[in-house]
This record gives sequence, structure tokens and C-alpha cells, in this order.
Amino acid sequence: MKKPLLGIMERSSVISKVLLLLALMLMLTLLFIGLYLVLSEGSQSTASLKVMQVLQTFGTFMLPCFIAVSLWSREPLKWLQLNKGLHWQEALVAVLLMLCASPFINLLASLNEQLVLPSFLSGLEELIKQQEEAANILTERFIQADDIGILFVNILIMALLPAFSEELCFRGTLQKLFAGKNTHIAVWTSAIIFSAIHFQFYGFIPRMLLGALFGYMLLWSGSLWLPVLAHFTNNCIAVLTYNILYMNGRNVEDVDAFGTGDTLWIGILSAIVTSAMIYLLFRISTKYKMSLLDNE
Repeated sequence: MKKPLLGIMERSSVISKVLLLLALMLMLTLLFIGLYLVLSEGSQSTASLKVMQVLQTFGTFMLPCFIAVSLWSREPLKWLQLNKGLHWQEALVAVLLMLCASPFINLLASLNEQLVLPSFLSGLEELIKQQEEAANILTERFIQADDIGILFVNILIMALLPAFSEELCFRGTLQKLFAGKNTHIAVWTSAIIFSAIHFQFYGFIPRMLLGALFGYMLLWSGSLWLPVLAHFTNNCIAVLTYNILYMNGRNVEDVDAFGTGDTLWIGILSAIVTSAMIYLLFRISTKYKMSLLDNE
């Protein structure tokens, strides 16, 4: 059956495509927020807020990207690079890479937190700190699980769905749009937007570097599933380690402190091992990608 709208904007300019994507994001976000307000009836319970999180994931990232790309291409899954699977070696290295990188990410976040704005922006700095503290409190409400069932729900909501939807948007869609002249500029532009849209100044640098790493994973492998897997692993580590400490009555702040302070040497070792594993992933992914091209 012929689909007349599929690829109808294939020859549109990048600016037109970006404007369409932004319009879809705005409209669908407002639609899903309205749906949430109707369903929740003003409830502010944690369960209700998790429903809002899921609706926003679909309305802000997932659906707008799928709709937009379907208008830009006759083969949307191929355009998004979702049509190619992963080799077991690159999948394994990506998971191990994120596990090894966790202390290094904590170290980068610690260094980022030490950044101080100029004195004339002290009021803005205080506002940023208050907003981030409020966001952290909300995140803790979301992430805390008192049983295994809630833990699995949290992994779905806070690890799997964000990993897929954000990679679909920032790497699969935006990075592809910006890649016309220079792929490296596209990777870093998408990474900067990815970090900025989280509105967390004191986590901007590590999140930007993670975004760039995910972007290069897509370039090396030619498959969006690789950055999705890495992103999911990173999120899942945070959810699991937090709840392991929480369920055992331990200080949950130890999660973010690992690799800093008294364990600084672990953060430095993590940086060295992470760099080596990034190079290993580059070699494996590009080799597998070239072998696929040779067989076509």
C-alpha cells in the first residue's frame, strides 16, 4: 500500500526540517501535558509524576522524531540508522566501557561543580544551585525503590525509555541533520544541545562529553543501537547503584563520590581505562562496519 506522505519533505532544507521538528516537539509536548493533567487530576504523587515522565518522553522526543523523519525519508528506519544491528563484540565493549567510565564521569562532574560564575552573576549562580538541588530531590523521589517490582519500573522509566528517546532525537535525528558538511561539528553540536537541554549547569561538561561519545559511537558503527545501549547502561548503573545503597541503608551520596576525594586514584585510573576502551570500540566498530559494506 502506497503511503503518500512518506518522504514528502525529502528535499526540504535543513532549516525547514529543524523548524518542523521543533513545532512537532512543542505541539506534542503540550498535548501530552494536557493529557497528563486530565488523567492525574492534579495529583503530585511519585507514581503520577512518573506517568508524566513517560508521557513527556513520548511527546517531546520519540513521536516528534518518528513523525518528522517519516516526512523526510521514504525509509525512516534506515535514515535513523535503526535498521542495522550490533556485533556482539562492540555491544560487549560498549557495556564494559560505560561500567569502567562511571568513576571518571563522577570525577568530571566533581570538577564541573567547582566552576564559579563571575561575581556579578552571583544571583544567577545561587538560582542555578537552588534549581539543581530541587531537581536532585525530585530525581531521588523517582529513583528510590522499596521492592524489586518498583526497581524494574524505574529502570524502564529512567534508563531504557530516556536512552532510546534521547538517542533517537539527539544522535539519530539532530546529528544526522547537522552532518551535511562536517560530521565532527555535527557530533559536538548535538552533544552541546543534549547537555544544555537538561538545564543542569553543574553537570554540563560530563554530559556533553558523554553526548559526544555517543555521537562517535553512531559514526563508527553506523547503528543507532550502539549509543542506545551505551546510554542505557550508563543510566542503569546510576539507578542500580543508588538503589543498592538505598535498600541497604547506606549513604546514597557515595554513588556520586566514587572516583573523587579519597578515591581520586580510581577516577584517574578510570580515565585511562576508559580512553583505551574507547579506542578499542573504535577499532571493533569500524572493522565490523567496513565488513558489512564489503558484503553489500
